[in-house]
Amino acid sequence: MALFTSPNPITLHRFRPCLPITRFAANPQHSRINTRKFQTLACQTNPNPNQKDVPPREQEKPVVEPTTVNTQTTKTTTSSLPQLPNKDVNNKIALVSTLAALGLFLFARLDLGVSLKDLSTTAVPYEEALSNGKPTVVEFYADWCEVCRELAPDVYKVEQQYKDQVNFVMLNVDNTKWEQELDEFGVEGIPHFSFLDKEGNEEGNVVGRLPRQYLLENVDALARGQASVPHARVVGQYSSAETRNVHQVVDPRSHG
Repeated sequence: MALFTSPNPITLHRFRPCLPITRFAANPQHSRINTRKFQTLACQTNPNPNQKDVPPREQEKPVVEPTTVNTQTTKTTTSSLPQLPNKDVNNKIALVSTLAALGLFLFARLDLGVSLKDLSTTAVPYEEALSNGKPTVVEFYADWCEVCRELAPDVYKVEQQYKDQVNFVMLNVDNTKWEQELDEFGVEGIPHFSFLDKEGNEEGNVVGRLPRQYLLENVDALARGQASVPHARVVGQYSSAETRNVHQVVDPRSHG
């Protein structure tokens, strides 16, 4: 027991510093101080210590003007849209387009009003063509032949260009007068174009719907007296001659 009751105050004092640690941790006063410091740091909004804090409800808020922004956006969107034409302008445009389409259709179909009847009226009689010393183009056709009617303007243009050098003859397959010529030239489809030299010998033929260039080049070869034509045997879309409406024409001068 003499060892634990040493009169040395220094020795006993060495063991005391550990005791205040427990009291410090349990001291409620120190805890409140630390808590206030933590709350102050957490709630501090003004880093300048010389400036007083402004209550949150008195702080200035950014001013937003949604009405002005929306109005400008609406004006911009509205101004960027194209102006639609009114009904009167649309009606005028539709009328002009319709008339233009109709004009092109009529011009393509009629081509200044040229028809098979016009070609047959101006055609050279077959007997005369065989005796006047000119090369001849013989067209076998029918009034009901759609392809024949479509090619009439092309035939007319070529005829106007070479009518002084070449005979153009029109023979209607519905006329029984030309039965012998139908067999002689082997006509099975129409329009059938036979190209004859000055002596009446056939140099070639083309049948059906073909480019006008074919007819033009063959006629040009006849006009220049060539021994053959460039398109001697060519067949396109045609109408069958077997469906012809056979009848007798009284007028001996008629090509029908």
